[in-house]
Amino acid sequence: MSSPTGTDTQLSFDELGTPLRTATFVVFDLETTGGSAEQDAITEIGAVKVCGGEVIGEFATLVDPGRGIPPEIITLTGITNAMVYQAPRLDTVLPAFLEFAAGAVLVAHNSGFDVGFIKAACARHGYHWPRPTVVCTVKLARRVLSREEAPSCRLSALATLFRASTVPVHRALADAKATVDVLHGLLERVGSIGVQSLEELVDFIPEVTPEQRRKRTLAADLPNAPGVYMFRGPSEEVLYVGTSSDLRRRVRQYFTASETRRRLREMVGLAIRVDSVTCAHSLEAEVRELRLLTAHKPAYNRRSRNKHEAWWLTLTDEAFPRLSVVRVPRGDAIGPFRSHRAAEDAASALQEGTGIRPCTQRIPARAPKGTPCVLAEIGRCAAPCAGRQTVDEYAPMVDAVRGLTAGNRVDVFARVTRRLSQLSDAHRFEQAAEGRDRLATLIRTLDRGQRLAALAQITQLVAARPDGTGGWDFAVVRHGRLAAAGSASRGVRPMPVVDMLVASAETVLPGPGPLVGAPHEEVGVILRWLERPGTRMVQCSTPWTVPASSAASWRGWLNQADDARG
Repeated sequence: MSSPTGTDTQLSFDELGTPLRTATFVVFDLETTGGSAEQDAITEIGAVKVCGGEVIGEFATLVDPGRGIPPEIITLTGITNAMVYQAPRLDTVLPAFLEFAAGAVLVAHNSGFDVGFIKAACARHGYHWPRPTVVCTVKLARRVLSREEAPSCRLSALATLFRASTVPVHRALADAKATVDVLHGLLERVGSIGVQSLEELVDFIPEVTPEQRRKRTLAADLPNAPGVYMFRGPSEEVLYVGTSSDLRRRVRQYFTASETRRRLREMVGLAIRVDSVTCAHSLEAEVRELRLLTAHKPAYNRRSRNKHEAWWLTLTDEAFPRLSVVRVPRGDAIGPFRSHRAAEDAASALQEGTGIRPCTQRIPARAPKGTPCVLAEIGRCAAPCAGRQTVDEYAPMVDAVRGLTAGNRVDVFARVTRRLSQLSDAHRFEQAAEGRDRLATLIRTLDRGQRLAALAQITQLVAARPDGTGGWDFAVVRHGRLAAAGSASRGVRPMPVVDMLVASAETVLPGPGPLVGAPHEEVGVILRWLERPGTRMVQCSTPWTVPASSAASWRGWLNQADDARG
């Protein structure tokens, strides 16, 4: 095992991990023009590299912030505009600091502030943030020291407590040197209670419940492979379902301080066993997770509490059809919508674009032309429905809705946008914005629904993705459901693997509805996997197509609508 110092060390059984005595720490501090990482700028960087208690390097420089330093900051730090006038800019200093800190554990006093500025600088100047391990001496001090011993965890107070050789004076290098002494003092304290490795230190800083510590053995027999895991309770009930590319590593995190969610800590306390299902790749794991969530409805999964059952828009079965929001769709339904409100907004846009009647009053087919409905009789209705039209006169409005669903006409959208332009020209901007948002909901959902339906109609599709190591991941999809999954590692002939998967794949019979019986969430997961760059189609029983006049042709308008919302 290689340590952060780059040397190879033979570890004892008790020192599995990175021993603190061999870990390299870069303790750093920043001075800035203010407290906002997005709006303010760095004026000074100071850092000290230590390993095994010895200083092995220092980094210090002023930085030209490209703006004036506020007077109160000058008073606090002593860094003036004249001092930074000829200092290097951050785009020159940043790569040098990243190189100095490469491979080391970053340490700072109140690390959220300092690391936040460095991360923002990386994003601003196009540098990759390496996501190093970060230790905050404030958090560590609060875990180690009692209130009586350290009423304050300010750097000056801790430097005095640990008799630091350098007094912090709000200058970067001096404060970094003081933080080094504080870090060493804190590491001595945690070493006396058994924290000997870097991994143990990271786990120790946040509080770990006794239940979490006792349950660590539940992850011992899990494989380091992709798949789905299930926490089971005292009565063998499934408490929680999750998925990961590395089952053992992910489940172990539930028994460490990295898991801070109160409900999941409670779940860990109840769990008696963790079962797992190893999967060929991430797509299979996601699909199996969805199916297990549907089957068991675990109490500690958010999806079990906030059910993702979709809403759909469909035409009612009557002489003068109207739009109805339903849970169980027919074959010509529009959806899926995430909420009842979204479906109602889309219905309003459809009613405006087609003239379909908006009221819920059922009208008999035998009513003669000109017979008003109940609402019309009391003066509450002005809709062009059966009160003024025959069935034949009303039919084009119904055909417009059905044509929109089938993907062979989009003139409805153009009609609504003309109306929105009229409202805007009349300075009725709020009403126009509401109409724009309703139309955007309709187009976005119809576009997704048409793509899902196109995939669900295909009897069999076989696709492949590179696995990143020279092999291939395969998926056999039948009517929008994952029927088989497998992989061929590098050097293995792929087509025999495909033939085996097809031969052993689950039989899927088409059902009712626009997705022929497939759950919309599963079809959505598969569609995202298929649409990712690099996916290749191996076999397809019929051409996979979406109509040319589908809602996808209005994605440009959708982008403009999103930009207008800001």
